[in-house]
Amino acid sequence: MFLKGFWMLGERLQVWLNQLKVAVVQKDVELLGKLLKEVPALEDSKEIEQARFLLKEATAIVQKLKDDTAASMVQMKKNLDFLNSTKVEMPSKFDITS
Repeated sequence: MFLKGFWMLGERLQVWLNQLKVAVVQKDVELLGKLLKEVPALEDSKEIEQARFLLKEATAIVQKLKDDTAASMVQMKKNLDFLNSTKVEMPSKFDITS
């Protein structure tokens, strides 16, 4: 019974590590978030090192996406400011005096 539970735990850990690898390769932020909520207990030094490396890569991916989003927002603001500066002001009333 104990060995079956231990085997299931090891299998669950391998599935988690494989999903983490897939999430990092695909840059899937949603899956990364889900996996970070379910971090299993890591005991083997090889698995700990693997998870540490993958989590470091996941952090870099999320930071790059955050930076890209910030740059896009700045560019959109500049574009809006430019479009607003080129807008011709139209008189609000109908002028019949000319």
